[in-house]
Amino acid sequence: MNNIGLASIRLIAGPAAQIMTSIPANSATVTHWYKQNVYDPADNKIGEIDDVLVDKDGKATALIVGVGGFLGIGEKHVAVPFNAIRTTTKDNNKWYLVMNSTKDALKNAPGFKYDRTAMTWGPENAPPATQGQSPRSK
Repeated sequence: MNNIGLASIRLIAGPAAQIMTSIPANSATVTHWYKQNVYDPADNKIGEIDDVLVDKDGKATALIVGVGGFLGIGEKHVAVPFNAIRTTTKDNNKWYLVMNSTKDALKNAPGFKYDRTAMTWGPENAPPATQGQSPRSK
């Protein structure tokens, strides 16, 4: 491959990735949220985090909370802003998620479903996406 071809590849791929030599202060892993229970202020379980949504810059913007149902059957998925759920600790410093809401409020919120074809969440009553659509191509 000639030098012009290599330069074109670099332009398409973007700038070289930055390598970190330390972890940013106050960072937490996504596992502190993903598949974790969410409680109301009175310590009642109101749901479980089923997905963490990030924008194109990689910033966590929303959480998908599964509410109701049993073993995933009859469960409703609702979207809440990432900052609607606060973190705290209890029981020997165990990570604990709290939301200022109730299970009933979440059950009555608009629902969403995951479209495996488009690899994105949409309104629960929306038709499935057609082949070829992807949130990454927008």
